[in-house]
Amino acid sequence: MKITILSLASLITMASFGQTNKKWHSGNMTTLQGIGVSFQQFSGLNSRVAAFPQYKTLRDQMGTLSLGSRNVNKQFISEFTVNGASSMSGNRNKKSSTIRSLGAQINLGYDFIRAEKFMLYPLAGIGFEGYQAKFYKDNSAVNFNDVLNSTTTQQSITAVKFTNSFVTYNLGMGFSVKPAKCDGAIGIQASYTGSFKDRAWKGGDRQELANAPTDRLSRFQVGLVFSSVTKFMK
Repeated sequence: MKITILSLASLITMASFGQTNKKWHSGNMTTLQGIGVSFQQFSGLNSRVAAFPQYKTLRDQMGTLSLGSRNVNKQFISEFTVNGASSMSGNRNKKSSTIRSLGAQINLGYDFIRAEKFMLYPLAGIGFEGYQAKFYKDNSAVNFNDVLNSTTTQQSITAVKFTNSFVTYNLGMGFSVKPAKCDGAIGIQASYTGSFKDRAWKGGDRQELANAPTDRLSRFQVGLVFSSVTKFMK
């Protein structure tokens, strides 16, 4: 299967906010915490699930959390982050679905603003993400005693799980500002994460399945990023 290569060209022209070369974070390791929302449509899996009315298809939005670190040296940026996400839509008491992910990214970038309190930077890198999709049926009509007496009934009321994983490439842009008399900064990042190829969905224990639907990762994300200089570097 051919590998899709995405090229991104950015030309940024912006007046300098200051002439100082010594930035508050330069040469220091900073910790990162992020919160945001991402948008990803798994059309292959959803189209297959839609044929079974006892299940509900996945939502396209997920809430995201991230933790990581950033190093800036002469305006060159390196970041490592661990990311988690969830659609937060599953309710095991009725027909519903939920999808969760966990991944990590390594990104490199460059700060275009030579100012002490501001950063404007593109980022590019690679990563890995794993996903679990879970589908619940409405079991409210199932008799309690039947669950106790029948292993078949016990199995029929459990949620159906599928898993997938992707090697990713990441492209993004960020802006941050350092408030006065503060060792930290607040900013916003927008990014796109894609996979190099389609991947087939597997069973809940990562078993390969015949005739499984495939999907490609194509995720947009935007969120707030909070950074602070690590204590031992101050």
